[in-house]
Amino acid sequence: MTVRLAVFDCDGTLVDGQHAVCAAMDDACATVGIAAPNRQAVRRIVGLSLPLAVRRLLPDASEDSHAAVVEAYKTAYRSARERGALAEPLFDGIAGLLATLHDAGWSLGVATGKSDRGVAHCLASHGLAERFTTLQTADRHPSKPHPAMLEAALAEAVAAPEHSVMIGDTVFDMAMARAAGVRALGVAWGYHAPHELIEAGAEFVAADPAALQDYLLE
Repeated sequence: MTVRLAVFDCDGTLVDGQHAVCAAMDDACATVGIAAPNRQAVRRIVGLSLPLAVRRLLPDASEDSHAAVVEAYKTAYRSARERGALAEPLFDGIAGLLATLHDAGWSLGVATGKSDRGVAHCLASHGLAERFTTLQTADRHPSKPHPAMLEAALAEAVAAPEHSVMIGDTVFDMAMARAAGVRALGVAWGYHAPHELIEAGAEFVAADPAALQDYLLE
């Protein structure tokens, strides 16, 4: 039987985590004593692994400062999660989309720049953990757009690239899909513009989850 696999990015695709990411970056930079990048710049790097994101955001800082910001960010994010202040709401229509795809026989996965703990908490908080066959994170793989996360997802789900899709909101997701030989589908409700996703290789950019569902089930 052919396995159809849909792998989703998390922040910007399943959930709107921008406030949590920006707040943690502000706190981390304040802790280290350097000026925080503006929030639009921070939103642009959501999806990359944390060390790479920090290097891009703070190109003039030293390696020691980069390492300090990474650790301070982890601490700030963990603290917000532990005190119940972490806001990562599902985008409207996502829960229904996942249920419909699951019922239609699709295997579902996540490929994210989050940590193992971060994505597990996020999915569990929305009651979605059982929907997914494979979860791939930056803890165990190189940062997007390296194809390692998708390659691992394909192997774990026993799916072929030609029967699989990567769904995301950033050019990093589209480039990762192309590198892994997987179809690239963009979403318009995240952090990069639709025209950027098309230029990065998306075959389709969905205006909303209903449009994505129709495209996948047509």
